[in-house]
Amino acid sequence: MAIVLFALAAAVGVTNGAAAQTYPSKPIRILVGTPPGGGADFVARSLAPRLSESMGVSVVVDNRAGANGVVASELLARASPDGYTLKVNIFGDVINPSLMKLNFDFLKDFAFVTQVAESQNILAAHPSFPAKGVRDLLALSKKNPGAISFGTQGIGSSGHLSGELFQYMTGVKWVHVPYKGGALALVDLMAGQISISFGNIPTMIQQVRAGKLRALAVTGAKRTAAAPDIPTVGESGVPGFAVSNWFGVSATGRTPHDILQRLNGEIARAMKLPEVRTAFQNAGADPVETTIEQYNAFIQVEYAKWSKVIKAAGIKGE
Repeated sequence: MAIVLFALAAAVGVTNGAAAQTYPSKPIRILVGTPPGGGADFVARSLAPRLSESMGVSVVVDNRAGANGVVASELLARASPDGYTLKVNIFGDVINPSLMKLNFDFLKDFAFVTQVAESQNILAAHPSFPAKGVRDLLALSKKNPGAISFGTQGIGSSGHLSGELFQYMTGVKWVHVPYKGGALALVDLMAGQISISFGNIPTMIQQVRAGKLRALAVTGAKRTAAAPDIPTVGESGVPGFAVSNWFGVSATGRTPHDILQRLNGEIARAMKLPEVRTAFQNAGADPVETTIEQYNAFIQVEYAKWSKVIKAAGIKGE
């Protein structure tokens, strides 16, 4: 029996090795869980032509929007584990399991390849708002619990969870005002209808530069190249605070490791191209390079952190 099992294991190893050696031999599909024009779509369409050139096969982008990326995630989870179906991961992927019932296991049914970029949110206020920075905001919030409203792109968005994490870490209490999109929140913030907002940098930076909004901080672990003069929330009074709109690439769970390594290397090579890095930075995103192991560790940390915050805040999916 032991000999038979050894022979079977060896056969599987040979099969996987052969698959990796011949990969890729047909077109690769990159799923995007948002409509064309968004951040995830930008990532996919930036990578596709470079991967196609370096890997010698057609790489196509397939937008399957719906349910905060769940539609595309289900397609990936059900795909063959052969490296021919990929997906651009977004922030929503790690929070969806805490907000809704899924027909797949995000941590088991995905094979995480690499993180590629991150962009941050800006914590901004109307110029007439009394707080000039995060410490002022903390003092004002503690003095007037429930008096400050924060507008976001919607329930479960990175802006929403930025605000919930801030409250969770500091003990202050704000009123959440969800909108159907960041543009609507921006309009009311500029009109002074809401106190503050955590909005995406590309959405808000021009209004900050024009003096129509006051930036209090950015939400990442470190300052962003897109706005190096704006301090982080962490350095401004809430140590350890970090939220980013990150992007990565995953394959279907159980995809052979050799194929994942090939994809990791090819994506890293594409992200090192000067024109790609410049395009990402111009879009308000900082390029990121990780190993497979580093990306898996990052996913685990993000998943655990947001599960805790969502539970503590009592957030329910729409």
